[in-house]
Amino acid sequence: MDGIIEIITDRQNMTAFLAAVAVGVTIISLLGPVLQPDPMKDRLKRVHSHKENLRERHRENLKQHSAGLRNASAKGVAREVVEQFKLLEVFDAESAAKKLAMAGFRGERPVFTFMLARVAMPIIGGLGMAFYVYVLDGFGLGSFMKLVATIGGFAAGFYLPNIYISNVIQKRQQKMQLGFPDALDLLLICVESGMSIEHALHKVSEEVGSNCPELGEELALTTAELSYLQERKQAYQNLADRTGLEGVKSVVTALIQSEQYGTPLGASLRVMAAENRELRMQAAEKKAAALPPKLTVPMILFFLPVLFVVILGPAILRVTGMVEVEQ
Repeated sequence: MDGIIEIITDRQNMTAFLAAVAVGVTIISLLGPVLQPDPMKDRLKRVHSHKENLRERHRENLKQHSAGLRNASAKGVAREVVEQFKLLEVFDAESAAKKLAMAGFRGERPVFTFMLARVAMPIIGGLGMAFYVYVLDGFGLGSFMKLVATIGGFAAGFYLPNIYISNVIQKRQQKMQLGFPDALDLLLICVESGMSIEHALHKVSEEVGSNCPELGEELALTTAELSYLQERKQAYQNLADRTGLEGVKSVVTALIQSEQYGTPLGASLRVMAAENRELRMQAAEKKAAALPPKLTVPMILFFLPVLFVVILGPAILRVTGMVEVEQ
């Protein structure tokens, strides 16, 4: 025990020990910043990992949802009839799917329903008109005119599905056209504030969804497609195809050029926002200018006869009264 105490208290040993401690502290102080992990890199790594997990989870949900839609549509009678008679090849299913998407009907079920309607409506129209003119003797037509009416019912049933879809597309485009300039202004503000295009589209879809649900839905679908499609260009092009608006096509072209060539997006959006506001104002002025020709016929039929009666009526009554007095 005395020997250990003597070794510890020895001046040379204490000097060597302190020197070793000083060297160790120096080495640790020099190599500490190099060996210590960067907290920013760890944070970015965690954020990237969380983002990838969310993306994978979103893709799995989309796959399950699309699989559920396919399974649900596969059980319908319309699908069996369409596949049995190969109507997808006869009526150009791809073009029909694009038109239905523009009308707001997405998925396989609306396509099969539309194809079945293209076949069923002519038969229903022809048989209904034949029953009305032959059995119920409607319109009091002759034999030849009854045949013509039956053919007309068949033709009306053939064009009725297309007319209905065209009307839905037109009304939907008018609603989106009214709300698109405001959405473009919001998109410009979001982009200039530093938001990414995905975040900006998501924010704009939430803001315009209350006033224009159709446009908000399309922007939300574009945001979803940007997260899982391999090419971002395809997501932008799908937006232009679904809406069919010239203003949206111009914005899509600007977005594609901005990502491919690095052109400034804010300046392009500002110019297109001004153009869309001007187009909306021109459309309103066009409707206002079309009112006088439209009011001409109602005025001639309804207003002028009443005006003539009010103006000429007392004079005619006075003249007839004077004639009766003279007689």
